[in-house]
Amino acid sequence: MILSRTSQYAVQALIYMATQPGATPVLNKDIAAELGVPAPYLAKILQSLAKGSLLFSFRGRLGGFCLREDGDKITLMQILLLTEGPAFTQSCLLGLKKCSDETACPLHFRWVPVKKKIIDLLQETTLEKLAKAVESGKYRLADVPGQLFEQIKV
Repeated sequence: MILSRTSQYAVQALIYMATQPGATPVLNKDIAAELGVPAPYLAKILQSLAKGSLLFSFRGRLGGFCLREDGDKITLMQILLLTEGPAFTQSCLLGLKKCSDETACPLHFRWVPVKKKIIDLLQETTLEKLAKAVESGKYRLADVPGQLFEQIKV
């Protein structure tokens, strides 16, 4: 359950949006610049999150992206299922195509309880919790210096 670069960027971008005041649309290029990620790649990720009903997407001069719901209603699991796909929670740790109680890999029975705990953690972790942790200054978002969030505190 190692997260892909796509998932990492998606989570970072959503945390950034959750730290913005109100439901103000944010431009893809601004998010990419603040996070230090490639803008074209991030645009594709944000469009897929909009198709997955996590974001609103607005075109035009005053366009951009904003969260469809408050951060307390969006879980890390929702984000990862959109970016990693539904097999995210079902895949074998060793990468075998068939791994179940009947056809177990050598780690299956030790991995199942660990995987359940990880899934529970992802389901109870909200975007709001992550955003508050970053805004507190105790945690960083990507490799962005802490002064980024000093600029947006209202």
